[in-house]
Amino acid sequence: MTSAIEMNELGKRYGKQWALRDCTLAVPTGTVAALVGPNGAGKTTLIQLAVGLIEPTSGAIRVLGGSPRDNAPLTLASIGYVAQDHPLYRRFSVADMLTMGRKLNPRWDDELARKRLTRLGIPLDKSTGKLSGGQQAQVALVLALAKRPAVVVLDEPLASLDPLARREFLQTLMDAAAEDGLTILLSSHILADLERVCDFLVILAAGRVQIAGEIERVVASHKLLTGPRCDPAAVDRIHNVVQAHDTERQTSLLVRTNGHLFDASWQVNDVPLEEIVLGYLGRPPEKAPVLLTQPLAEVPA
Repeated sequence: MTSAIEMNELGKRYGKQWALRDCTLAVPTGTVAALVGPNGAGKTTLIQLAVGLIEPTSGAIRVLGGSPRDNAPLTLASIGYVAQDHPLYRRFSVADMLTMGRKLNPRWDDELARKRLTRLGIPLDKSTGKLSGGQQAQVALVLALAKRPAVVVLDEPLASLDPLARREFLQTLMDAAAEDGLTILLSSHILADLERVCDFLVILAAGRVQIAGEIERVVASHKLLTGPRCDPAAVDRIHNVVQAHDTERQTSLLVRTNGHLFDASWQVNDVPLEEIVLGYLGRPPEKAPVLLTQPLAEVPA
C-alpha cells in the first residue's frame, strides 16, 4: 500500500527545545488517521510541517511524494487544511469566501462548495463573522474540500463545537472521504469521535511517535494482564509493557503483545481503544522515548 504522508526521522526545534523529534511513520493512502496526544505533544507542529507552514529542523516529510516546502505550488494544491480556530475573513460573506477560493485554487470546484453549503443550510449572503461556531467550521471544511485535494489535514477542528455540530462536521468529512477517496489526518482529543470515523491511529507523546498503525490491529495487539504481583520487567523482556499498576497482591499490565501469551498465571483481557490511548498518554515523560514506531507485528489469530 502506498503512503500519502511519510516522515523519516522528522524533527522540529525551537531554540533548544525540540517540539518534535525523530518521528518516522507512514500514513497509507485512503485512510482516515487519528492524531492523538496530550497538549504539548507536538501535534500542531507535525500538522504545520505537513502543510508547509514551517520547515523541519531535521529529517524529512513528504506528502503525496513531494515536499510541502520545496515543492510547494504542486504539493500544496493537493492538500486541504482546516485549522483549529477555523480562520475566515469575518467581514466577508460566505459567497465572498467562495470567490476567493476560486481565484486562489487551480482545481476549485465551485459547484461542490455551493451544493454542500446549501445542504447544510448555510446562507451564502451572510457574513462569516455572524455564523455560529459550527457553521464557521463547516465553511472552513467546505473551503478545504472544494480545492479537490487528495489529502485533508485538520488540527483540532472539533474542539469548540457542541455534540450536534461535531456530528454534522464529521458527517460532511466522511461523505467527502467516501466520495473522493481522500486521505485524512485528523487531530482531536475527543476519542469517541475518532474511534467512530478513523481507521488508523498515531499517538504522539513528548514530541515522539509512540505507535502508529491500523486501529483494528492496534486493538488486537494490546491486552490487559492481571495476575499475582510481580516485576513488570520480566514481562517487558517479551512484550512491551505500556503501563503497570500494583496492589498489595496483584499486578495489572497493559501490554502490546509480541505473540501468544503462554503464561497461565495471567488472566488476559481485551482492551478498548480509549484505554489503550490513555495508557500511552499516561506514561511518565521519562518513559516516552520507549518508541513503538516500527510496523506492528502480525497479530496471531
